[in-house]
Amino acid sequence: MKKEDIKKVVLAYSGGLDTSIIIPWLKENYNNCEVIAVSADVGQGTELDGLEEKAIKTGASKLYVLDLKKEFIEDFIYPTMQAGAVYEGDYLLGTSFARPIIAQKIVEIALKEGADAIAHGCTGKGNDQVRFELTIKAFAPEMAIIAPWREWTIKSREEEIDYAEAHNVPLKINRETNYSKDKNLWHLSHEGLDLEDPANEPQYNKPGFLEMGVSPEQAPDTPTYITLSFEKGIPTALNGEKLDPVTLIETLNKLGGENGIGITDLVENRLVGMKSRGVYETPGGTILYRAHKVLETITLDRDTQHYKELVASKYAELVYNGLWFTPLREALAAFVTSTQQNVTGEVKLKLYKGNIINAGVTSPYSLYSEEVATFDEDNVYNQADATGFINLFGLPLQVQANLKKKN
Repeated sequence: MKKEDIKKVVLAYSGGLDTSIIIPWLKENYNNCEVIAVSADVGQGTELDGLEEKAIKTGASKLYVLDLKKEFIEDFIYPTMQAGAVYEGDYLLGTSFARPIIAQKIVEIALKEGADAIAHGCTGKGNDQVRFELTIKAFAPEMAIIAPWREWTIKSREEEIDYAEAHNVPLKINRETNYSKDKNLWHLSHEGLDLEDPANEPQYNKPGFLEMGVSPEQAPDTPTYITLSFEKGIPTALNGEKLDPVTLIETLNKLGGENGIGITDLVENRLVGMKSRGVYETPGGTILYRAHKVLETITLDRDTQHYKELVASKYAELVYNGLWFTPLREALAAFVTSTQQNVTGEVKLKLYKGNIINAGVTSPYSLYSEEVATFDEDNVYNQADATGFINLFGLPLQVQANLKKKN
């Protein structure tokens, strides 16, 4: 579609630095087009305060604010947690699985409004541009996409601030605390400034750096015990109290944050080919992943548990790469769901200075048999049976050794 044909644009609007200046930029560079801003509430909290006034003041014709928290948890967070998906062993995919639901809802608004294009504030260096645009292609394959970072002459966040000041766009940041952050109900990421050098230790104890909790050094000297209840792999209660998904994660974030849980400093391999360094806060999510994994140790059979670990790696890669709405991700999710039928029970954990310590697990579907596993006398396991098993299991090694000896 030609520039002059674009009359109405729907913008994925967070109110952060990038999207704040995109509104006036779109109007300047796309024939004073109408800009409709869409903000998705996936748990950013106070970041959404005052957005409507700000969006209208900077040139948007209207602002949609969509409450997606419950759907985000049930349809994106929980399936990923059930899969045990962790990107490169450390990253709990907080930004990755938030993008597909946001983009999906923005497409719905764009189609409803009869928009000519969808715009986003993702940079040309990041993963989010892929996650947004693959989702747009999945639901509106003919929709034009505008990515200002791939068009404009602005080259840095410093220049973005200059543009904002020149166009009287109000900002909540300053040049000294200009970390690139992404926040939702699941996590908070920090990138940029001193974190761009992996040699620098993050300033965990500096006031204002951590927002979801404290560093392990500042956590209480007394541990906190919690008990999480699961039904078919879904967390349903905390300390015996049934909680809705949003309240559950918010409560775990508070408990985990207070105990210094879920702080990760990592260098990850981006989809676009570069390595990037960031600090992630995921207190409640880290607790949920641990509890779910502990429960699976007694409710999944060995072969399913081991194969599921392979699936988890691929699942994480698909989510990270923006391939949520794909046949393979959906097929793997179906497999994961089938493994969760007996993942029901209670997990007790001790939270202490950044550590999550197992404190007990029970399930009506437990495959653990104390009678079989005991070191004491039992009447169900014939230890002499192991002789034949080892002989057969080791037969290939024995044949190979005899061949070597013969030659």
